[in-house]
Amino acid sequence: MQRRRRGVDVGLILLFSQIFQVGLENIPPVTLGTLALNVFLFLKPLKPLLKVCISVDQGYYQKDWQRLLLAPVHHANDWHLYFNMVSLLWKGIKLERKLGSVLFGYIIAVFSVLIGIVYMVLEFALAGLLNDPSYKMNCAVGFSGVLFALKVLNNHHHPGGTSNIMGIRVSSRYACWLELVAIHLCSPGTSFAGHLAGILVGLMYTLGPLKMLMKATAGLHMVLVKWGEMQILHICVFRNTNHRPSPATPYVAFPTLMIL
Repeated sequence: MQRRRRGVDVGLILLFSQIFQVGLENIPPVTLGTLALNVFLFLKPLKPLLKVCISVDQGYYQKDWQRLLLAPVHHANDWHLYFNMVSLLWKGIKLERKLGSVLFGYIIAVFSVLIGIVYMVLEFALAGLLNDPSYKMNCAVGFSGVLFALKVLNNHHHPGGTSNIMGIRVSSRYACWLELVAIHLCSPGTSFAGHLAGILVGLMYTLGPLKMLMKATAGLHMVLVKWGEMQILHICVFRNTNHRPSPATPYVAFPTLMIL
């Protein structure tokens, strides 16, 4: 099923208006890049929506794991894109300035994939508990799961505030839970499991082992990179020390020898 395009995408125009009101120079690079990627793939989708959405059937049974990467950055229509990207704009500005671009980009990448996995686990569990295999066919697309995770993360780093959810003032600490229920009641077509997966991944990072695991993985990556650099340096130095200069050329010692 391909997205139908009818006339002007009003949501897209409003999104561009919002971005330029904020000012491109005021949007941190990872947030701006993520916005640009989502907008580009809305205008030029890699595949039809039914070929990028994530479900238990397509992701787990059919082994189409690329959907974990594609589903979060594709959107059903311009309003879907608008609301998600405006939310990303404000959350991204606050969190990227707080955490730094490298860590924020790392979080976005890990959350995007992990939320798809947790979503499939939730749908698989619902199918078993309710004895309804249709849950395995539910196919989700969009960035809102990541936004729920970022909302949990934002409330963790900026505690003490309050939010207004449908006229109800509630502590920001619990706002994501009320918003989860409110969105599901007002828009039955939205993915309750996908939004819940976002909240759970956010809690796994702020209260669970995910943050520690991500730091350990990043540390291991840096160790492997340094080890690779030292191996390349060792090979270069070994070759240099075994090179015999011609009699007409004076031997020149390389400064890199001092590193070893």
